[in-house]
Amino acid sequence: MTRNVGIVGGGHTKWGVREASYKDLIQEAGKATFEDVPDVSPDDIEGLFVGSVQPERFAFQTHVAPMVAELLGVDVDSMIARTELACASGQAALRYAWLAIAAGQIDTALVLGVEKMNLPREYAAEAQTSMADVMDREFDGVNGFNAPPYFAMIAQRHMHEYDTTREQLALVAAKNKTHAASNAFAQFQQEVSVDDVVDSFELSPPLCLYDCSGVTDGAAGLILMSEEKAREVTDEAAWITGSGQACFASNSINNLPSMSAWPQATTAAEQAYDQAGIDDPVAELDVAEVHDCFSISEIVEYEDLGWVEKGEGGKFIEEGRSELDGDIAVNPRGGLLGCGHPLGATGVSQALEVFNQFRGTVEPDRQVPDPETGLIHNLSGSASVHSVMTLSRGRL
Repeated sequence: MTRNVGIVGGGHTKWGVREASYKDLIQEAGKATFEDVPDVSPDDIEGLFVGSVQPERFAFQTHVAPMVAELLGVDVDSMIARTELACASGQAALRYAWLAIAAGQIDTALVLGVEKMNLPREYAAEAQTSMADVMDREFDGVNGFNAPPYFAMIAQRHMHEYDTTREQLALVAAKNKTHAASNAFAQFQQEVSVDDVVDSFELSPPLCLYDCSGVTDGAAGLILMSEEKAREVTDEAAWITGSGQACFASNSINNLPSMSAWPQATTAAEQAYDQAGIDDPVAELDVAEVHDCFSISEIVEYEDLGWVEKGEGGKFIEEGRSELDGDIAVNPRGGLLGCGHPLGATGVSQALEVFNQFRGTVEPDRQVPDPETGLIHNLSGSASVHSVMTLSRGRL
């Protein structure tokens, strides 16, 4: 049994270095989510799916899904789970909620992504060291491979093979951070130029500080409903039209199929496009939120999501094709580079952004002109897993 499933509302906390606990962030996002859909209450929720990567390290708490239910007053009588897939945990929670409703198991679900990553100084070393855990700690982590050096290697190899330039990387960061300057929820709210990016502190060559996403506290929530239920509470929804995911038997860096390409992203995108009936993504997608944890990531994703030929990603940004008025408006909320990256919340926030773009409720400076179709993308770990979801604007 397959049914149409739509996002009917959602809410957000402010992202950044917050004087707020893990529980505070959950309650803020939950309150904002229910306020956005006043005809849905905690009593209506049948399934709860929580995306959270490392609460054991950052919040010193496990078994967090029942805690979320308790904090939000949700009595779950069908499905409850926490999802963990590193940086794609939020999209994983969203995907499982969609599947549960599409299969007819439930009609209404709450998806919440949350991460508290900034801790008191006495715990900071432990918390930051734990970031190496998303790769193979025994083989990669002990050799210094956490995220910045790994993505620096991707950048170096891509520049070597395809003549991608330092300025093209900086264009990605400047675009996204400038979008975030108009986003009330973003961690970094300052316009940035290409020169600002290139001149920022060199972190892991060729990547500088502004090429890297932040360490972020934040949460976001979504309410999903079957089409029948959605029609009872709203006049519009963001319909989930396709979803894809791929992992090619790799986790440690030495087993990845490439250091300049992510064929897993291509497979995941093709799955989603096929389900959504998308034949030409550049012509048919209006807005996309992709996983720009580092500036090189977005360039590789232009290519491996099937928008340009391999090696043409740098030209895609250079020619303005990912600007708000370009072929596909990419990361209008500011992406991970501008908004920050509270791991488990990122995928949820991306979907909420596409929904808000559809209904025209984002700040005017970053509103995409009349979008009808959208995409969200997350990579996780050493980019060993890629997750893609497509959405369509619906008027009920």
